[in-house]
Amino acid sequence: MRRLLSIALLTTALLPGAAGAQALTCEVPTTIPRPKPDLPTASQPARRLPIGGYTLAITWSPEFCRTRRDDPAARLQCGTTNRFGFALHGLWPDGVGKDWPQYCRATAILPRHVIRQHLCATPSPQLLQHEWAKHGTCMTGYTPQRYFAQSTGMFARLRFPDMAALSRGPVTAGQLAEAVAAANQGIRAEMMRITTTRQGWLDEIWLCTDMSFRYVGCPGHQGGVAPSTPIQIWRGGRG
Repeated sequence: MRRLLSIALLTTALLPGAAGAQALTCEVPTTIPRPKPDLPTASQPARRLPIGGYTLAITWSPEFCRTRRDDPAARLQCGTTNRFGFALHGLWPDGVGKDWPQYCRATAILPRHVIRQHLCATPSPQLLQHEWAKHGTCMTGYTPQRYFAQSTGMFARLRFPDMAALSRGPVTAGQLAEAVAAANQGIRAEMMRITTTRQGWLDEIWLCTDMSFRYVGCPGHQGGVAPSTPIQIWRGGRG
């Protein structure tokens, strides 16, 4: 028997144009694929560096799924009746400079109950394994449970503007950031970076925090497109 999580976005009715970050509908199957180990490589080596802050990365799911509906690895997110707006990519420790820590210690495969608990935020067992192995292991004193509780808690508190209206554009990266900031008290446009595909479609939003997970202005080297960059927002369907 499957567990169906249908999350009604009540904030839409209470505050027109604003919605929560959670999935609109998320069905978690009884059998969850076991992730493979995620290990450092020559191109992605272990780096044990001091942490200077964090980035909360969220993915625009319609764009991610645009060409992945037949990909078995993305089935839960893209190939079922599940519906996602933004999905949580991960919480990334940043370095003091341009380099960041990663793969700080060896780790076992995540327990199934931890994966199940967080699949409606990050709908991929393998991505959950990757985020813990690459990023969470660098956070001193953190267990998988604590790491994902921190990231999914931050994600769940975010609110978003009417993305369907924004998708009908035209809109710039800066205007999207301003719209997200307006929906979230205490967040300003300069506290996030907008990333796009090579074709200019919205890919992700990265929100910058300090060591206490308070949102702060992003450093100049953080990446993303310039605020003046025109962007497109894919609403759904096949590419």
